[in-house]
Formats: sequence, structure tokens, C-alpha cells
Amino acid sequence: MSRIAFIFPGQGAQTCGMGKDFYEQTETGRKVFDRASDLLGFSVPELCFEPNDRLDITEYTQAAMVTTSIAMMKVLEERGIHPDVAAGLSLGEYCALAAAGVMSEDDAIRTVRQRGILMQEEVPAGEGAMAAVLALDASVIEEITSSMEGVWIANYNCPGQIVISGKKAAVEEACERLKATGAKRAILLNVSGPFHSGMLTGAGEKLGEVLSGVEVNAPRIPYVANVTAEYVTEAAPVKELLIRQVSSSVKWQQSVEAMLADGVDTFIEIGPGRTLTGFMRKINRSVKSLNVEKLEDIDKVIEALKEN
Repeated sequence: MSRIAFIFPGQGAQTCGMGKDFYEQTETGRKVFDRASDLLGFSVPELCFEPNDRLDITEYTQAAMVTTSIAMMKVLEERGIHPDVAAGLSLGEYCALAAAGVMSEDDAIRTVRQRGILMQEEVPAGEGAMAAVLALDASVIEEITSSMEGVWIANYNCPGQIVISGKKAAVEEACERLKATGAKRAILLNVSGPFHSGMLTGAGEKLGEVLSGVEVNAPRIPYVANVTAEYVTEAAPVKELLIRQVSSSVKWQQSVEAMLADGVDTFIEIGPGRTLTGFMRKINRSVKSLNVEKLEDIDKVIEALKEN
């Protein structure tokens, strides 16, 4: 039998029209979107399906992404596909919490709405930046960034791709140093804030106040925390890990490696795009990597799982 991981993408994967076929063609998907609209006080289908300027604004993006991925997951589970473990990149960790039964779907959607607002408001526009560093060893990037003020490693995505974050001038200077040290490229990203950097520490602390009113349960299945890249099997550390996650490095490559070491041989990315599937190819090409972003993909996943 396969050991299956559900993995969920983070902010940046959003796209207009995401989840529309799940909404229009399944009752289960439609209920998730409509419930999210009731919880948040605005039309989530309109936000996700119709061209607008809000979908790429953090305070809306996060709720839209989590709603969409949960709707897709619920339809997949309805077809009999269930995970042995779950993980998500940054924002996607909240979908993993829902998949693992740690947090209710309602609470996941409500919490990321507040998380998005807090992250959006913490740093004024233009003060922070993020950049992707390609084809340079992680230890070199760690050495350079740790010697500088105002720049941090935000994401360990996969071999050859690390994201840095922090004060705009510091990130730009770090990019020049990293290229001079041998990075193939260091590309500034089109993002609205310096996510997963020390500049977001205050947002994490405020998120703690939001989380104080959220019920968390012991996981039905393990999930892998971004901050530690370790399995979480109890409720006790969940809130502190989510507070730290806002300003800490996302250890995605290490999280995948932890699941591989546990015998996971099938990874199903649930949500718009194929970002995590692309990372998987660079982390370990020998395992089965599937994705669900369209309703028709579910039949393909079911067929692929029969081949095991």
C-alpha cells in the first residue's frame, strides 16, 4: 500500500478561476466556498472566479487560497482518497491542519483571513522585499545572510532554490553578494511584504491573540510543521509553531525529506498550480508526485494510485 501525503501550496500560486469547476460541478465544493463567504462576509466565489484586484492582496489571497484547497481536498476525500500525513508550504500549512483534523475548516479559513490582514499591515509597502536565489549551496547563503543586518532566509524550497526576505535595501545588497559568490541568479520577487523574516515578528505575536480563541485538537494523522520540519502528533505545540512560522524560515525541502524518511511514496499537491510538484522533482524524482487543481485531475489521481 502507498503511503500518501497531501501537500498544499502557499501564497503566490493563486490564479483567477481557481476552484471554479469544483464550485459549479460538485455540491461538496460549492458548500465550502459558500460557507467561507458566510464566515468572511464577502463573496469568495467572486473573489476567486472573477477578474479583480483583490486576489493578489495578502489579506484576501490567504483566505481565497485556503478555501480553494480545502474545497478540492473535500472532493478528493469524498472519492475515497485519504492521506497518511499532511504538510503545506507557509499558508498551505493551515490546509494541512484541516486535513489532519487539528483545526476545523471554519477556523482555518477565519484564522488565515486575520493572518493575512496582520501580515499586510505589519510592514508598510515598499519597505520589505523577497528574492529567489538559484543554484547556490544553502550553507553559503546562510553564511552571507547571517553576517548581514535585516535579511533572513525565508524558504528552503528545494535543492538550488532558496528565498531570502527582509529590508529592501538589505535584500538587494544580499542579492549582489550572492551573485558575486556564485549564485546563478538572485531575482527580486513581486510580493507585497517581507514574509518569513524578522520584520514580521510583530504580526506573529498578534496572530497569537487570534489563535488564543481557536480550538486545536490532537492530529488524526501527523502533519509536518514548517518551522521544525518535524512531525507534529500532539495539540500542545501547534499554536506556538504557527506564531513562529510567520517570521521563521519555511523548511519545505526538509519537510519533504522527513516524509520520505517515514516511507511516504506518493505526494498529492492540492491547490492551484504545480509549484510543489516542481519542487518534488528536484528533491526526489523517484517518488510518485501528483496534483489536483482541476476537477478532472481527481480521476487521473485515482488511476495513478491503482498502478501501485
